[in-house]
Amino acid sequence: MQLRSVAAALACSSLAAPATAESTSDSFQTRSTAATSGGVEQFAPAASSTEHRIDYAHWDEALGWFVIPMGPSLREGAPRVEPFTGSRRVYGHDSRYRLEGNRVAFSFFDDDVRASLTDYRMDLERIGTELDITGLPRNEQLAYWLNLHNVAMIEALAGAYPLSEPRSRRFGSNSASLDDAKLVSVNGVALSPRDIREGIVFPNWRDPKVIYGFWRGEIGGPSIQRLAYSGQNVDALLALSAEEFVNSLRGVEKFSGALQVSKIYEEAAPYYFADFNQLRGHLSQFAGDEVRSLIERTNETRYNTYETDLADLTRGEKAPGFFNFGTATDPTGGDRLFRSYTPRSALNPNSPISMSIQRLITERQNKLTKATKRGIRTGMVIYGDGEFAGEQKEVE
Repeated sequence: MQLRSVAAALACSSLAAPATAESTSDSFQTRSTAATSGGVEQFAPAASSTEHRIDYAHWDEALGWFVIPMGPSLREGAPRVEPFTGSRRVYGHDSRYRLEGNRVAFSFFDDDVRASLTDYRMDLERIGTELDITGLPRNEQLAYWLNLHNVAMIEALAGAYPLSEPRSRRFGSNSASLDDAKLVSVNGVALSPRDIREGIVFPNWRDPKVIYGFWRGEIGGPSIQRLAYSGQNVDALLALSAEEFVNSLRGVEKFSGALQVSKIYEEAAPYYFADFNQLRGHLSQFAGDEVRSLIERTNETRYNTYETDLADLTRGEKAPGFFNFGTATDPTGGDRLFRSYTPRSALNPNSPISMSIQRLITERQNKLTKATKRGIRTGMVIYGDGEFAGEQKEVE
Protein backbone atom coordinates (compact mmCIF):
# COMPACT_ATOMS: atom_id res chain seq x y z
CA MET A 1 0.00 0.00 0.00
CA GLN A 2 1.36 3.44 -0.96
CA LEU A 3 1.09 6.22 1.59
CA ARG A 4 -0.16 8.65 -1.04
CA SER A 5 -3.14 6.40 -1.76
CA VAL A 6 -3.87 6.24 1.97
CA ALA A 7 -3.90 10.02 2.14
CA ALA A 8 -6.24 10.25 -0.85
CA ALA A 9 -8.56 7.66 0.65
CA LEU A 10 -8.67 9.44 3.98
CA ALA A 11 -9.39 12.73 2.31
CA CYS A 12 -12.62 11.38 0.83
CA SER A 13 -13.53 8.94 3.59
CA SER A 14 -16.65 9.20 5.70
CA LEU A 15 -17.52 7.08 8.69
CA ALA A 16 -20.65 9.06 9.38
CA ALA A 17 -23.04 6.43 8.05
CA PRO A 18 -24.29 4.38 11.00
CA ALA A 19 -23.29 0.89 11.89
CA THR A 20 -26.40 -1.15 11.25
CA ALA A 21 -28.01 -3.99 13.13
CA GLU A 22 -29.23 -6.91 11.10
CA SER A 23 -31.47 -9.69 12.30
CA THR A 24 -32.24 -13.20 11.17
CA SER A 25 -35.68 -12.96 12.79
CA ASP A 26 -38.47 -10.40 12.78
CA SER A 27 -38.10 -9.33 16.39
CA PHE A 28 -34.84 -7.52 17.10
CA GLN A 29 -34.60 -7.17 20.85
CA THR A 30 -34.30 -3.53 21.94
CA ARG A 31 -33.33 -2.38 25.39
CA SER A 32 -36.32 -1.81 27.61
CA THR A 33 -37.07 1.89 28.12
CA ALA A 34 -37.78 1.04 31.73
CA ALA A 35 -34.26 -0.29 32.25
CA THR A 36 -32.27 1.76 34.70
CA SER A 37 -28.61 2.55 34.21
CA GLY A 38 -26.28 0.67 36.51
CA GLY A 39 -22.58 -0.03 36.46
CA VAL A 40 -20.56 -2.22 34.13
CA GLU A 41 -22.21 -5.32 35.63
CA GLN A 42 -25.29 -4.64 33.50
CA PHE A 43 -23.23 -5.54 30.40
CA ALA A 44 -22.59 -9.15 31.45
CA PRO A 45 -23.81 -11.53 28.69
CA ALA A 46 -27.32 -12.84 29.17
CA ALA A 47 -27.98 -16.56 29.60
CA SER A 48 -29.80 -16.78 26.27
CA SER A 49 -29.27 -14.96 23.00
CA THR A 50 -30.97 -14.14 19.73
CA GLU A 51 -29.33 -14.51 16.33
CA HIS A 52 -28.67 -10.91 15.42
CA ARG A 53 -25.51 -9.25 14.19
CA ILE A 54 -24.05 -5.76 13.85
CA ASP A 55 -22.61 -4.64 10.53
CA TYR A 56 -19.23 -2.87 10.77
CA ALA A 57 -18.70 -2.37 7.04
CA HIS A 58 -17.82 1.33 7.41
CA TRP A 59 -15.23 0.67 10.11
CA ASP A 60 -13.89 -2.23 8.07
CA GLU A 61 -13.35 0.10 5.13
CA ALA A 62 -11.78 2.85 7.24
CA LEU A 63 -9.27 0.49 8.87
CA GLY A 64 -8.25 -0.72 5.42
CA TRP A 65 -7.48 2.90 4.52
CA PHE A 66 -5.53 4.21 7.47
CA VAL A 67 -3.89 1.17 9.09
CA ILE A 68 -0.43 0.56 7.61
CA PRO A 69 0.64 -3.10 7.86
CA MET A 70 4.20 -3.64 9.06
CA GLY A 71 4.33 -7.39 8.54
CA PRO A 72 5.34 -10.15 10.96
CA SER A 73 8.19 -9.76 13.41
CA LEU A 74 11.55 -11.11 12.29
CA ARG A 75 12.57 -11.18 15.96
CA GLU A 76 15.35 -8.73 15.20
CA GLY A 77 15.73 -5.27 16.66
CA ALA A 78 15.28 -2.50 14.10
CA PRO A 79 18.52 -0.94 12.80
CA ARG A 80 20.10 2.09 14.42
CA VAL A 81 18.74 5.39 13.13
CA GLU A 82 21.25 7.97 11.94
CA PRO A 83 20.50 11.66 12.60
CA PHE A 84 19.53 13.88 9.68
CA THR A 85 22.43 15.45 7.83
CA GLY A 86 23.68 18.54 9.63
CA SER A 87 21.80 17.66 12.81
CA ARG A 88 22.26 15.50 15.89
CA ARG A 89 18.50 15.06 16.13
CA VAL A 90 16.67 11.87 15.14
CA TYR A 91 13.16 12.56 13.89
CA GLY A 92 10.49 9.88 13.85
CA HIS A 93 10.57 6.43 15.38
CA ASP A 94 13.85 5.07 16.70
CA SER A 95 12.55 2.25 18.93
CA ARG A 96 14.03 -1.20 18.34
CA TYR A 97 10.38 -2.37 18.11
CA ARG A 98 9.39 0.20 15.47
CA LEU A 99 9.04 -2.38 12.67
CA GLU A 100 6.63 -4.52 14.70
CA GLY A 101 2.88 -4.00 14.90
CA ASN A 102 0.70 -2.12 12.42
CA ARG A 103 0.58 1.68 12.36
CA VAL A 104 -2.27 4.20 12.29
CA ALA A 105 -1.56 7.02 9.84
CA PHE A 106 -2.60 9.86 12.17
CA SER A 107 -0.49 12.38 10.28
CA PHE A 108 -2.85 11.97 7.31
CA PHE A 109 -5.99 12.80 9.28
CA ASP A 110 -7.76 16.09 8.65
CA ASP A 111 -10.70 17.71 10.43
CA ASP A 112 -13.23 15.80 8.33
CA VAL A 113 -11.70 12.44 9.25
CA ARG A 114 -11.59 13.35 12.93
CA ALA A 115 -15.23 14.45 12.82
CA SER A 116 -16.16 11.18 11.11
CA LEU A 117 -14.46 9.19 13.86
CA THR A 118 -16.56 11.05 16.43
CA ASP A 119 -19.74 10.39 14.45
CA TYR A 120 -18.95 6.70 14.23
CA ARG A 121 -18.13 6.40 17.93
CA MET A 122 -21.47 8.05 18.71
CA ASP A 123 -23.21 5.58 16.40
CA LEU A 124 -21.73 2.67 18.30
CA GLU A 125 -22.78 4.26 21.58
CA ARG A 126 -26.32 4.66 20.24
CA ILE A 127 -26.50 1.02 19.18
CA GLY A 128 -25.23 -0.12 22.58
CA THR A 129 -27.85 2.07 24.27
CA GLU A 130 -30.87 1.28 22.11
CA LEU A 131 -30.24 -2.43 21.63
CA ASP A 132 -29.81 -5.12 24.23
CA ILE A 133 -26.17 -5.96 23.55
CA THR A 134 -26.21 -8.60 26.29
CA GLY A 135 -28.80 -10.60 24.34
CA LEU A 136 -26.66 -10.90 21.22
CA PRO A 137 -24.59 -14.03 20.53
CA ARG A 138 -21.40 -13.88 22.61
CA ASN A 139 -19.17 -13.44 19.55
CA GLU A 140 -21.26 -10.43 18.49
CA GLN A 141 -21.01 -8.92 21.96
CA LEU A 142 -17.25 -9.39 22.03
CA ALA A 143 -16.83 -7.83 18.57
CA TYR A 144 -18.90 -4.83 19.71
CA TRP A 145 -16.77 -4.15 22.78
CA LEU A 146 -13.49 -4.61 20.89
CA ASN A 147 -14.56 -2.21 18.13
CA LEU A 148 -15.98 0.37 20.54
CA HIS A 149 -12.76 0.31 22.58
CA ASN A 150 -10.55 0.73 19.51
CA VAL A 151 -12.68 3.39 17.81
CA ALA A 152 -12.64 5.44 21.02
CA MET A 153 -8.87 5.06 21.36
CA ILE A 154 -8.21 6.16 17.77
CA GLU A 155 -10.64 9.08 18.08
CA ALA A 156 -9.02 10.29 21.32
CA LEU A 157 -5.49 10.07 19.94
CA ALA A 158 -6.49 11.71 16.65
CA GLY A 159 -7.93 14.63 18.62
CA ALA A 160 -4.72 15.07 20.63
CA TYR A 161 -2.34 14.52 17.72
CA PRO A 162 0.53 15.27 17.35
CA LEU A 163 1.85 13.54 20.47
CA SER A 164 4.72 11.11 20.94
CA GLU A 165 3.50 9.13 23.95
CA PRO A 166 -0.22 8.63 24.68
CA ARG A 167 0.42 8.34 28.41
CA SER A 168 1.85 11.86 28.47
CA ARG A 169 -1.60 13.44 27.94
CA ARG A 170 -4.95 13.60 29.73
CA PHE A 171 -8.14 12.59 27.97
CA GLY A 172 -11.89 12.30 28.39
CA SER A 173 -14.50 14.12 30.43
CA ASN A 174 -12.62 13.20 33.62
CA SER A 175 -9.21 14.41 32.32
CA ALA A 176 -7.47 11.13 33.10
CA SER A 177 -4.79 8.92 31.58
CA LEU A 178 -5.83 7.26 28.33
CA ASP A 179 -6.59 3.92 30.01
CA ASP A 180 -8.85 5.54 32.61
CA ALA A 181 -10.39 8.35 30.57
CA LYS A 182 -14.16 8.20 30.17
CA LEU A 183 -14.24 8.13 26.38
CA VAL A 184 -17.65 6.53 25.71
CA SER A 185 -21.08 6.27 27.27
CA VAL A 186 -23.37 3.28 26.76
CA ASN A 187 -26.86 3.25 28.29
CA GLY A 188 -25.90 6.12 30.54
CA VAL A 189 -22.72 4.47 31.84
CA ALA A 190 -19.48 6.36 31.19
CA LEU A 191 -16.78 3.88 30.25
CA SER A 192 -13.01 4.07 29.99
CA PRO A 193 -10.89 1.65 27.95
CA ARG A 194 -9.95 -0.06 31.22
CA ASP A 195 -13.65 -0.37 32.15
CA ILE A 196 -14.31 -2.18 28.87
CA ARG A 197 -11.32 -4.48 29.26
CA GLU A 198 -11.36 -5.25 32.97
CA GLY A 199 -14.99 -4.54 33.83
CA ILE A 200 -16.80 -6.15 30.89
CA VAL A 201 -14.67 -8.41 28.70
CA PHE A 202 -12.05 -10.01 30.94
CA PRO A 203 -14.53 -11.17 33.63
CA ASN A 204 -17.00 -12.58 31.09
CA TRP A 205 -14.83 -14.17 28.37
CA ARG A 206 -12.58 -16.92 29.65
CA ASP A 207 -10.38 -17.29 26.57
CA PRO A 208 -7.29 -15.08 27.07
CA LYS A 209 -7.13 -14.47 23.30
CA VAL A 210 -9.38 -11.49 23.95
CA ILE A 211 -6.46 -9.49 25.35
CA TYR A 212 -4.97 -9.22 21.84
CA GLY A 213 -8.04 -7.46 20.43
CA PHE A 214 -7.58 -4.27 22.43
CA TRP A 215 -5.44 -1.63 20.74
CA ARG A 216 -3.68 0.62 23.25
CA GLY A 217 -2.21 3.20 20.89
CA GLU A 218 1.36 2.28 21.80
CA ILE A 219 4.03 0.28 19.98
CA GLY A 220 4.37 -2.03 22.98
CA GLY A 221 0.79 -3.32 22.80
CA PRO A 222 -1.06 -5.71 20.46
CA SER A 223 -1.34 -4.65 16.84
CA ILE A 224 -4.36 -2.94 15.34
CA GLN A 225 -5.79 -5.05 12.53
CA ARG A 226 -6.93 -3.87 9.11
CA LEU A 227 -10.31 -5.52 9.55
CA ALA A 228 -13.09 -4.67 11.96
CA TYR A 229 -14.01 -7.39 14.42
CA SER A 230 -17.31 -9.11 13.71
CA GLY A 231 -19.21 -12.02 15.11
CA GLN A 232 -18.01 -14.06 12.14
CA ASN A 233 -14.28 -13.31 12.26
CA VAL A 234 -13.55 -12.44 15.89
CA ASP A 235 -12.10 -15.82 16.88
CA ALA A 236 -9.85 -16.10 13.82
CA LEU A 237 -8.74 -12.47 13.97
CA LEU A 238 -7.87 -12.72 17.67
CA ALA A 239 -5.83 -15.86 16.97
CA LEU A 240 -3.97 -13.95 14.24
CA SER A 241 -3.30 -11.08 16.65
CA ALA A 242 -2.15 -13.48 19.34
CA GLU A 243 0.26 -15.25 17.00
CA GLU A 244 1.76 -11.96 15.82
CA PHE A 245 2.22 -10.60 19.34
CA VAL A 246 3.54 -13.72 21.06
CA ASN A 247 6.15 -14.17 18.33
CA SER A 248 7.28 -10.54 18.40
CA LEU A 249 10.10 -9.04 20.46
CA ARG A 250 7.67 -6.75 22.25
CA GLY A 251 5.69 -9.82 23.31
CA VAL A 252 8.40 -12.31 24.33
CA GLU A 253 12.17 -11.98 24.63
CA LYS A 254 15.02 -13.52 26.58
CA PHE A 255 17.21 -11.24 28.69
CA SER A 256 19.70 -12.07 31.46
CA GLY A 257 18.65 -15.71 31.31
CA ALA A 258 14.97 -14.94 31.99
CA LEU A 259 11.90 -15.01 29.77
CA GLN A 260 10.80 -11.40 29.36
CA VAL A 261 7.08 -11.03 28.62
CA SER A 262 4.97 -7.96 27.89
CA LYS A 263 3.43 -5.98 30.72
CA ILE A 264 0.00 -6.40 29.10
CA TYR A 265 0.01 -9.87 30.66
CA GLU A 266 0.35 -8.29 34.09
CA GLU A 267 -2.96 -6.50 33.61
CA ALA A 268 -4.65 -9.68 32.41
CA ALA A 269 -3.11 -11.98 35.05
CA PRO A 270 -5.91 -11.69 37.66
CA TYR A 271 -8.40 -12.93 35.07
CA TYR A 272 -6.43 -15.54 33.13
CA PHE A 273 -3.07 -16.46 34.63
CA ALA A 274 -2.87 -17.61 38.25
CA ASP A 275 0.91 -17.81 37.90
CA PHE A 276 3.68 -17.58 35.32
CA ASN A 277 3.35 -21.29 34.52
CA GLN A 278 -0.18 -20.72 33.24
CA LEU A 279 1.06 -17.76 31.23
CA ARG A 280 3.85 -19.85 29.74
CA GLY A 281 1.31 -22.48 28.76
CA HIS A 282 -0.79 -19.84 27.04
CA LEU A 283 2.22 -18.44 25.17
CA SER A 284 3.17 -21.92 23.99
CA GLN A 285 -0.18 -22.24 22.20
CA PHE A 286 0.78 -19.46 19.78
CA ALA A 287 4.58 -19.66 19.85
CA GLY A 288 6.65 -20.47 16.81
CA ASP A 289 9.79 -22.58 17.05
CA GLU A 290 12.07 -19.79 18.32
CA VAL A 291 9.75 -18.57 21.07
CA ARG A 292 8.80 -22.10 22.08
CA SER A 293 12.49 -22.85 22.50
CA LEU A 294 12.90 -19.77 24.71
CA ILE A 295 10.02 -20.91 26.89
CA GLU A 296 11.52 -24.38 27.25
CA ARG A 297 15.06 -23.14 27.99
CA THR A 298 14.19 -20.56 30.66
CA ASN A 299 12.89 -20.99 34.19
CA GLU A 300 12.46 -17.41 35.37
CA THR A 301 9.78 -15.08 33.96
CA ARG A 302 9.74 -11.29 34.20
CA TYR A 303 7.75 -8.44 32.70
CA ASN A 304 9.69 -6.48 30.10
CA THR A 305 10.15 -2.76 29.53
CA TYR A 306 6.98 -1.71 27.75
CA GLU A 307 7.40 0.58 24.71
CA THR A 308 5.19 3.65 25.17
CA ASP A 309 5.78 5.44 21.85
CA LEU A 310 2.68 6.17 19.78
CA ALA A 311 1.99 3.50 17.15
CA ASP A 312 1.86 5.95 14.23
CA LEU A 313 4.22 6.68 11.35
CA THR A 314 6.16 9.65 12.73
CA ARG A 315 6.14 9.35 16.53
CA GLY A 316 3.98 12.44 16.51
CA GLU A 317 6.77 14.62 15.17
CA LYS A 318 7.12 16.80 12.12
CA ALA A 319 10.56 16.81 10.60
CA PRO A 320 11.89 20.30 9.86
CA GLY A 321 12.64 21.75 6.47
CA PHE A 322 15.87 20.85 4.77
CA PHE A 323 19.11 22.72 4.13
CA ASN A 324 20.37 22.58 0.57
CA PHE A 325 24.09 22.93 -0.09
CA GLY A 326 25.70 23.68 -3.44
CA THR A 327 27.86 26.08 -5.41
CA ALA A 328 27.03 29.17 -7.44
CA THR A 329 29.09 31.41 -9.68
CA ASP A 330 30.24 34.52 -7.87
CA PRO A 331 29.91 37.78 -9.93
CA THR A 332 33.56 38.56 -9.13
CA GLY A 333 34.62 35.22 -10.60
CA GLY A 334 34.99 31.73 -9.23
CA ASP A 335 32.50 29.66 -7.27
CA ARG A 336 31.19 30.07 -3.75
CA LEU A 337 29.40 27.68 -1.44
CA PHE A 338 25.79 28.55 -0.75
CA ARG A 339 23.20 27.24 1.66
CA SER A 340 19.45 27.67 1.35
CA TYR A 341 16.60 26.50 3.57
CA THR A 342 13.49 24.82 2.22
CA PRO A 343 10.55 24.79 4.63
CA ARG A 344 8.90 21.40 4.90
CA SER A 345 5.57 22.85 3.72
CA ALA A 346 7.19 24.18 0.56
CA LEU A 347 8.31 20.73 -0.53
CA ASN A 348 4.71 19.68 -1.12
CA PRO A 349 2.10 21.67 0.83
CA ASN A 350 -0.53 18.97 0.38
CA SER A 351 1.61 16.02 1.39
CA PRO A 352 2.07 14.87 4.99
CA ILE A 353 4.85 12.51 3.93
CA SER A 354 7.97 13.55 5.78
CA MET A 355 11.48 12.16 5.59
CA SER A 356 10.84 10.26 8.83
CA ILE A 357 7.86 8.51 7.21
CA GLN A 358 9.89 7.77 4.10
CA ARG A 359 12.64 6.30 6.26
CA LEU A 360 10.20 4.09 8.20
CA ILE A 361 8.53 2.82 5.02
CA THR A 362 11.91 2.06 3.48
CA GLU A 363 12.89 0.11 6.59
CA ARG A 364 9.55 -1.69 6.41
CA GLN A 365 10.13 -2.67 2.78
CA ASN A 366 13.62 -3.95 3.56
CA LYS A 367 12.16 -6.03 6.37
CA LEU A 368 9.42 -7.51 4.17
CA THR A 369 11.97 -8.33 1.47
CA LYS A 370 14.07 -10.13 4.07
CA ALA A 371 10.98 -12.00 5.31
CA THR A 372 10.16 -13.14 1.77
CA LYS A 373 13.69 -14.43 1.25
CA ARG A 374 13.40 -16.40 4.48
CA GLY A 375 10.10 -17.91 3.42
CA ILE A 376 8.12 -16.06 6.10
CA ARG A 377 4.55 -15.30 5.06
CA THR A 378 3.67 -11.62 5.16
CA GLY A 379 -0.08 -11.95 4.57
CA MET A 380 -2.83 -14.28 5.72
CA VAL A 381 -6.35 -15.24 4.75
CA ILE A 382 -9.08 -15.03 7.37
CA TYR A 383 -12.03 -17.38 6.96
CA GLY A 384 -15.37 -16.42 8.46
CA ASP A 385 -17.14 -18.90 10.68
CA GLY A 386 -20.76 -19.47 11.57
CA GLU A 387 -23.22 -18.55 8.83
CA PHE A 388 -20.36 -17.05 6.77
CA ALA A 389 -18.16 -20.14 6.66
CA GLY A 390 -16.10 -20.06 3.51
CA GLU A 391 -16.04 -16.27 3.15
CA GLN A 392 -12.47 -15.03 3.13
CA LYS A 393 -10.51 -11.80 3.33
CA GLU A 394 -6.82 -11.34 2.83
CA VAL A 395 -4.96 -9.60 5.63
CA GLU A 396 -1.54 -8.08 5.03
